[in-house]
Amino acid sequence: MDFGQLFNTLLNSQPNQVWYFVPLFILLPILRTPSFKGKAGEAMVNLAAKLLLNKTRYHLIKNVTLPTEDGTTQIDHIIVSRYGVFVVETKNMKGWIFGNAKQRYWTQKIFKHSQKFQNPLHQNYKHVKTLQSLLGLSDEQVFSVVVFVGDSTFKTPMPDNVTYGGGYVRFIKAQTEPRLSDAEVQEVIEAIESGRLAATLKNHQKHVAHVREIVAKKESVPRCPKCQGEMVKRTVKRGENVGKEFFGCKAFPKCRGMVGASLMQ
Repeated sequence: MDFGQLFNTLLNSQPNQVWYFVPLFILLPILRTPSFKGKAGEAMVNLAAKLLLNKTRYHLIKNVTLPTEDGTTQIDHIIVSRYGVFVVETKNMKGWIFGNAKQRYWTQKIFKHSQKFQNPLHQNYKHVKTLQSLLGLSDEQVFSVVVFVGDSTFKTPMPDNVTYGGGYVRFIKAQTEPRLSDAEVQEVIEAIESGRLAATLKNHQKHVAHVREIVAKKESVPRCPKCQGEMVKRTVKRGENVGKEFFGCKAFPKCRGMVGASLMQ
C-alpha cells in the first residue's frame, strides 16, 4: 500500500480531520519492522504463559542474557517447574515452513519465493547447553521448545516441541514426570537470576554487536551451490594446485558442492 498517496487523499477529502491520523502514519513503519514484530511475538508467548500456566508451579523468566566463551547468548523465555526447565525460542515468520529435527536448514516459502534459515532447534541448542552448564542439569531435566508466531503454516510434520503460538503450553503441560524437587526449582531460579547479565543498554549493545559479528562471518562464507548449506575452507592436498584453498560443503561426502572447485578438476 502507498501510504503517501493515501495520506494525500485524506488530506484533500477531510482537511480538518486528517491530522488525527498523523500519529498512526508515524507508527505504521515502526509496527512493520522485524524488531517490533519479534517483540510482539515474545509478548504473545509471555501472555500465554501467564494465562495458561499455574504461577505456583511454573516460573517464567524473560529475556535472559548469559555470558559464553565467545560472547553472549540471549534466551527469549525460560520456564522453570518441577517437571523440568523449558528453554523457549520464538520465531516470528510467515508463509509455508518446511523442515524436520535433523535438517541443518529449514525452508520458508512465500508464494514463489523460497529461502533457507537455520533449524531453530539447532539454534536453541546453544541456549540449552549454556543453561545446562550454568545449572548443572542433565538432558532429561532441560527441554528445548520452539514457538512460531505470525502467519505461518507447517507443511511437513514437526516434532512435538515445535509449535504454533500458545500450543507450546500444551507441550509443557504434557510433561508430568517430576524432575526437580521444590528446593531444586528455587535453586535453579536463583542461579539464573544471579548468572544472567544485567538488563542494561550496554549489555544489550554488546550482545547485538556479537550477533552481528556472527552474521557477518556467516555471510562472508559462500553457500553450497548444491544444497545451500554451510561451507568450510579447505586446502587442495594433491595435484597441480596442491596448497591452494577452496570452499567445500560442510556435509561432505554426502554433498560434494564446491566453490573454486575448478582448481580440483
